[in-house]
Amino acid sequence: MPPKRMPKVYIVRHGETEWSLNGRHTGTTDLPLTANGEATILKLGEKVAGPGKLLDPSLISTTLVSPRLRAQRTFALLFSSSPSKPSATTDQRVREWTYGDYEGFYAWQAAASRAERGIPSGEDGWDIWVDGCEGGESAQEMSDRADEVVRAVKDSHKAWYESPEREEGDVGGDVLIVSHGHFSRCFLTRWLGLPLKAGQLFVLDTGGVCVGQYYHGLDKTSLGAMNLGLI
Repeated sequence: MPPKRMPKVYIVRHGETEWSLNGRHTGTTDLPLTANGEATILKLGEKVAGPGKLLDPSLISTTLVSPRLRAQRTFALLFSSSPSKPSATTDQRVREWTYGDYEGFYAWQAAASRAERGIPSGEDGWDIWVDGCEGGESAQEMSDRADEVVRAVKDSHKAWYESPEREEGDVGGDVLIVSHGHFSRCFLTRWLGLPLKAGQLFVLDTGGVCVGQYYHGLDKTSLGAMNLGLI
């Protein structure tokens, strides 16, 4: 018999950086967390990470962390007050959207740059969910990358859930992803089977925890929560 507990995927956005605070697009630029960002993640970890808490190391089978410093530091701080932590893998697939020519830009700067050169754009002069990023990743490339991670998470969940070696209430099964704002929104959108543009409907604050889960079996995905730990 498969375990009664359904596996979940937790997505944590990294803590505050100078650019996330002022709204500049941060893809490959390796910025550290601000002092406030570190303090926020430490406080978040005390609330949600550890045995018997939301992010229980004994229930996490797989942890994927973006290679960017801000994500790596967030993972380290998140479990710093816990007596145990899950093993983690640095995974390029959960890196932030590659902004290319728009790296470090405010949204209005990208829109102005496109307008000056007569490049057709979406709403508000530049709609990343449709237009993508010159010199970086297109919207389709982001959708494809998010789909790859969604498949990997679902495969991990399925293998655990259907394993004959598992018993009801057994440990493991969950997946933790520590990533970035745009990638996390892309992941959640594709987790729910929505077109990538629907990502604009989600807001994930720095240090926020989101939960992807299932209902009535592994073939139906749902959104369990947004921005946990920040309320």
